[in-house]
Amino acid sequence: MTTESRRGCLVLLSGGMDSATCLALAARSDPPVHALTVVYGQRHAREVRSARLLARHYGVESHTVLRLPLGPLLESSLTRPERSLPRSGVTPGRIPSTYVPARNTILLSIALGYAESHRLPVIFAGMNAIDYSGYPDCRPAFLRAFERAARLGTRTGLQGRGIRIRTPLLRLTKAGIVRLGERRGVPWELSWSCYAGGRRPCGRCDACRLRARGFREAGVADPLRTGPARSRRRRNR
Repeated sequence: MTTESRRGCLVLLSGGMDSATCLALAARSDPPVHALTVVYGQRHAREVRSARLLARHYGVESHTVLRLPLGPLLESSLTRPERSLPRSGVTPGRIPSTYVPARNTILLSIALGYAESHRLPVIFAGMNAIDYSGYPDCRPAFLRAFERAARLGTRTGLQGRGIRIRTPLLRLTKAGIVRLGERRGVPWELSWSCYAGGRRPCGRCDACRLRARGFREAGVADPLRTGPARSRRRRNR
């Protein structure tokens, strides 16, 4: 396998603001870009619409939407519509009910198989270890361990050409992610963060709170809250 045959990247694209920023970065640094969206049984599929719009906006090489109905197996308020979503904000040291067991292990494993099969040397993922909800599979230690497992458990890894896991947002605050996305021209109006789904963000769930704080601290208007026209005016000031 030649160096020329191993170019491009795969982006785990949920449709949220973090994965949208990763897609913008990947489109500039590691084209051609393949995007993978996994519908794992979450309580709504509103993010999938955003993922499709973002993939189209960036003109990705391919966008795969994989339906993997694991929801009944994974105990979480994101997979059980009858459970209440947390709305009290993130509590340091406490893992909220929105934690989905082994989600990032599952997603990265699928991405790893895709990347190796399509000869893609890089996977972009939007994990964040600063402004996150306390999920254990967003920590640097987990990601280092997964990369090591990927080297040990793949043919490319054994051949000394392991697939890299790039997490460019890992040590950024939500405000830092917004600022980075602004510099890269991320179309925030195409992204979606709300855990509840619906036509408009609920503004009360933890994901909405984190997103709102990020935009507020970055001094940027969120078009999902204010409308695209007002957001563009504020960006151009």
